[in-house]
Amino acid sequence: MVVIYVDERERGSEVPRKLMALGATVIFKVLDVGDYVVSERVGVERKSSTDFLKSLVDGRLFDQAKRLLEVFEKPVLIVEGSLGRALKMMNVNRRAVLGAQIALSIDMGVPTLFTRDPSETAELILILAKREQGKEHRFKSIHVKKPRIGSVEEWQLYIMQCFPHVGPKIARRILEIYGSIRNFCSNASLSELARIEGLGEKKASEIIQILHAVYKGHVEKKPSARSIMEYLRKGNDDRTQ
Repeated sequence: MVVIYVDERERGSEVPRKLMALGATVIFKVLDVGDYVVSERVGVERKSSTDFLKSLVDGRLFDQAKRLLEVFEKPVLIVEGSLGRALKMMNVNRRAVLGAQIALSIDMGVPTLFTRDPSETAELILILAKREQGKEHRFKSIHVKKPRIGSVEEWQLYIMQCFPHVGPKIARRILEIYGSIRNFCSNASLSELARIEGLGEKKASEIIQILHAVYKGHVEKKPSARSIMEYLRKGNDDRTQ
């Protein structure tokens, strides 16, 4: 049996469904880093070709690769979709992409693999999983290390990205609007969240549900009984009035 752990934010993707159709056991879990975990040492980040170029242009790509390396011994980046079409659409120089590929693969040790569509991505992830789980790197338990985080800002962004559908960009937008995690948890409304670029009403409602749901293990505290001294003191106060 091949087991693949998939980040909750990939539920909307076709890839998990394709993996299940290919016979893999898919377990959804909130992952700190990466989208798919196929063994103790290999984690996969999946990007569309457009997102790959956007993250290269705005500088997120190498930061994300660094986070993968902090958690996984052998991280893999999969870029899905036509890169040529994305290059034309975004007017990005192909040499910049080749330079990024070399830096990722040679300098950082994060190989970049290209696929045509979700079906090919699923096939590639399944092959990786079978290769890994047939060796000594099979799962003992799913335990993904937290990345090393230093500053308060990094912790804020990290915590915000634990919510479903919230990646680095949306986390930053939410914090810019609300100012702090406390304000967000206390004041966020469905209508406000739905207006944030990248969310929409359906995704925002999932976040609101998580914020307001009562944890099933919570036990409501009953008012503590007054001590005998408090009772007597209260009686004396009443008689003197």
